[in-house]
Amino acid sequence: ADEYLSGDVRAKLRMAQFAAETNPEFAVNVDALTKAQPRELEASEIDVRLGATWLDPDIIQKFMTETFQIPYYLRHAVKVRYSPYTAEWRVEGKTATGRGDIISSETYGTSRANAYKILEETLNLKDVRIYDTIEDADGKLKRVLNKRETMLAQQKQQVIKDAFANWVWQDPQRRIALVKQYNELFNSTRPREYDGSHIHFVGMNPEITLREHQRNAIAHVLYGGNTLLAHEVGAGKTYEMAASAMEAKRLGLCQKSLFVVPNHLTEQWASEFLNLYPNAKLLVARRKDFETANRKKFCARIATGDYDAVIIGHSQFERIPLSFERQERIIQEQIDETLAAINELKAHAGENFSIKQMEKTRKTLETKLEKLRSDERKDDVVTFEQLGVDRLFVDESHAFKNLFLTTKMRNVAGLSTSEAQKSSDM
Repeated sequence: ADEYLSGDVRAKLRMAQFAAETNPEFAVNVDALTKAQPRELEASEIDVRLGATWLDPDIIQKFMTETFQIPYYLRHAVKVRYSPYTAEWRVEGKTATGRGDIISSETYGTSRANAYKILEETLNLKDVRIYDTIEDADGKLKRVLNKRETMLAQQKQQVIKDAFANWVWQDPQRRIALVKQYNELFNSTRPREYDGSHIHFVGMNPEITLREHQRNAIAHVLYGGNTLLAHEVGAGKTYEMAASAMEAKRLGLCQKSLFVVPNHLTEQWASEFLNLYPNAKLLVARRKDFETANRKKFCARIATGDYDAVIIGHSQFERIPLSFERQERIIQEQIDETLAAINELKAHAGENFSIKQMEKTRKTLETKLEKLRSDERKDDVVTFEQLGVDRLFVDESHAFKNLFLTTKMRNVAGLSTSEAQKSSDM
């Protein structure tokens, strides 16, 4: 039941109803799923913002036509387009109405940025900025932010956002359709609740009894795929991880678990692990195993021995390389993704700024690939794939958070496009 009554329960209910039409015995499923449906959100509880990528461009088109009162003979020229690859919105024919259009240049815009330009920036989640181009002493052109014009344009941006918030729910049919779409997309998943009360921990120290939250966490690790144990300090994560590894091995879900912990804690981890499972076969990295001379020997021991768990430090984990083929494939995938985005932007005459950023990303990736290919193959190093590790437990996993991503947003705190080598290895 935990598994069946979780996940996309709306889709499951539709399937159950369909099955029950021909086989009445599935009526039980329909009943149980009907009770598990999340409460439908109403229009007053949903906040639809300009730039939400689930909105149909036709809705934005309608808003633009009605609010900015586009003259009838220009309606085919001013169009809203959305590109799913780069998640970029574009308003075509921004200048079609010209300066004489009071609504776009005064009511919802300024003389320097008309309403259509401001709407486009808003859809792309950017704040409007107005620049002046001036010549410096050497005769070079440079762009300077015009503070007064920018402030005026940003006030108009707020006016457009408010106008949209008032407009979007006015038409009853549109309201019904949007509420239904929103509930389907974002309000149909029910998180699974895990119950670990039935697990028998074979080989565990009889003096130690795990608490309820620990048992549930272990059930989550065993049945739930990737799991983040985000407990407070002292809630017993070490025991949860150790018991999960031993239980997974006993049930045949994995053969060899690798624990990656901060360097100075490897031995402390081992003693807690043995305290919980006195008969466990562990391989633990000591300080001298971190030295270059002993590292290869240690990796070879991981690969050849049959251990319940291997405990190594973060810095050692970083030094175990991935196989050349896998690294090459991952970088190639990132290059292809970036190329697709560049071609899309070019096809729609995207702003040069975005194209330049993406080209820069592509060059970096290609350099990385060349460097990877030119490195001499060191055949005597055991790669990660050869260790035979099929389950990974990482302590202090926030140390691996800076991963590569492509984004069109600029100046957002916490969104860095640079990546850390250790995160991509992870």
